[in-house]
Amino acid sequence: MNKIYAFIIATLVAFSMVGCNAVYAVPAKPKPPQDVQVFTTNNKDTKVTTKTIENAFESVGLSVPGNNDMNKPFKTRFGKVHYKIYNLAMYVNNDITYKIIKKYPKFGALTPLTMSIWEDKDGSMNISTLTINGMSRATGVPITNPDLIEYATLVKTALKKAMPNGHFKDLNYTVKFPNKSFAIDMTAEVDTDVAVDDFIEDFEAEFEGELEPLGFLMPNYTNVQEEIFDDHNFNEYDFFHTYSICKFDVIYPVSKLHPEAGAWAPCSFYLYKKKDEKIMHMGFLGVDNWITTLDITDQESIKPLKEAQGMIINILKDMTE
Repeated sequence: MNKIYAFIIATLVAFSMVGCNAVYAVPAKPKPPQDVQVFTTNNKDTKVTTKTIENAFESVGLSVPGNNDMNKPFKTRFGKVHYKIYNLAMYVNNDITYKIIKKYPKFGALTPLTMSIWEDKDGSMNISTLTINGMSRATGVPITNPDLIEYATLVKTALKKAMPNGHFKDLNYTVKFPNKSFAIDMTAEVDTDVAVDDFIEDFEAEFEGELEPLGFLMPNYTNVQEEIFDDHNFNEYDFFHTYSICKFDVIYPVSKLHPEAGAWAPCSFYLYKKKDEKIMHMGFLGVDNWITTLDITDQESIKPLKEAQGMIINILKDMTE
């Protein structure tokens, strides 16, 4: 009887200790929300390539207007590269973009979206894209917007299709100023003495002419009005265009320590004019998005980012004042 009694007491004590531990257990610290996500996979068999990734995105409804091998110009210009593979690519879904941009024209700053693809030193293949947090914060589209949710979900579908055995890396960046967009927004009066088509054609020709001598490239140009709006019989704009803009002297040093920065680059610059307005709106995502979401602290990266942004702003001010 004493043995049975002792066993019962020991059992009750054990359950009591478990219960106490459960009550006072420290909950796991939630992971901080990120603006950039990196999907990675072991690629020892080299089956995953920049082309298979492009095909996977295309197969789920994300067209890829540009998938640029950055190592070729890096090797030519700087004499060396940081990674065996490093591509900057653009991708877009026109139907979802239409639904978002119709309500939130500043989403032109993410039309198209961008990603970087690189082979890391361990042989893994990696893709960086923006999360729904990043897309929402940078453009002002509510994170609860169903179309934005659909877009972010489609991106994840594409990533998993591209890398069936992949997974998201644990990123623990401190996203500073999580409620600030850092968007660069500007306006300019439209010259009503000339036809609107002539106005924007002349403006863009001058804009391109100012950028190119400074080393800026425009790997993609999207006539949103013709390529997206017209398919939906949406005619509220005289024009809506976006440029993808990059600069080797920026992305080369930044990608050395921050290859995932391609989720922000090349940056999309938008110009639009609504038919009932005499004002042209312009904008792009400021480089503080890169700096404050990827824990960038090295001046080797920050300096060229700030300088490039300053050049673009100065050009636009000179053209519109």
